Amino acid sequence: MLTHVWGLMAHPNREWKQIKQERETITHLYAHHVLLLAAIPVICSYIGTTQVGWSLGGGTTIKLSYLDALGAGIAFYLVILAAVYIVGKTIRYSAKRFPKTPSQSQCIIFAGYVATPMFLSGIVAIYPIIWLCLLAGVIGLCYTAYLLYLGIPSFLDISEKEGFVVSSTTLAVGVLVLEGLLGMTVLLWGYGERIILSLLG
Repeated sequence: MLTHVWGLMAHPNREWKQIKQERETITHLYAHHVLLLAAIPVICSYIGTTQVGWSLGGGTTIKLSYLDALGAGIAFYLVILAAVYIVGKTIRYSAKRFPKTPSQSQCIIFAGYVATPMFLSGIVAIYPIIWLCLLAGVIGLCYTAYLLYLGIPSFLDISEKEGFVVSSTTLAVGVLVLEGLLGMTVLLWGYGERIILSLLG
């Protein structure tokens, strides 16, 4: 369970080789990695928004009720799981022009592991100051990009130059997905609406 988390953070080159050799299934990936790690930002956001409250770092702090936060958390969790699938599909589409095209399952598995730093960065949502969450998200995204550029060539059995092209395409789509996810997060957790109401009031 979560056996590859430390390896991807500490020695990613070696870990990518091990992941490739395991021939994992999507079911196993979700059961032992994605479902658990994707819960980190959701649970932390739930605690943060109900106990601490969203803050811009000034005097305005907004808390959600337990019921509102629960509904938002469930929707947020489903969106994260869908985002992993979308990125996996993007990798599969980008890899079609290469001789050894990986299966859709392999691409989704790769996407699930490459998202690990983004999942972990969600820990800061337990104390949801907006600039802190954005900083953690940027750091998580940078390390995710590093894992992507490092892992794609060996995963697809292509050159580093070709891997750079596939990684860049995947990263571009991933950033768009992330932006959509962040926007949806703001809406789901009621932050935007409540800030506007508080400013108008």
